[in-house]
Amino acid sequence: MEESTATATSSTHYFSVFTNYPLISSVTAFTIAQFIKLFTSWYKERRWDLKQLIGSGGMPSSHSATVTALAVAIGLQEGFGGSHFAIALVLASVVMYDATGVRLHAGRQAEVLNQIVYELPAEHPLAESRPLRELLGHTPPQVVAGGMLGSVTAVTGYLFFRIATS
Repeated sequence: MEESTATATSSTHYFSVFTNYPLISSVTAFTIAQFIKLFTSWYKERRWDLKQLIGSGGMPSSHSATVTALAVAIGLQEGFGGSHFAIALVLASVVMYDATGVRLHAGRQAEVLNQIVYELPAEHPLAESRPLRELLGHTPPQVVAGGMLGSVTAVTGYLFFRIATS
């Protein structure tokens, strides 16, 4: 009798990931942000660029949406005064700072380096090198938009779970 109960509890434990509200909120916010990038890219360039579905950079920041949804979901679920929320908030702050700082400037440096390589004579060994990725980071408005998307996603998910379980 104990073995069957332990097995049932164990298999239920593995499927609990599908009811993990902070995880679901984060993945949903990431997915929505990536799909929005597809449309913002089309609006700017008037062509569909499916690489936007998996690429970094662009409007809104999917990284910011993901970590903000995680932090807000943890805060709503476990309270904003707990250590889990504090960890998630610090993580979100680091990711968002990195997106507007290090990654944004690395992308700008890649633009300059690509231009230098483009202007090299054809016989230069680096003239045929593959260009560096330029769209790495985000502008502050892109990060703020991602943060707002993540917050709205987490709150909407929270309200949905509350309604569904009551």
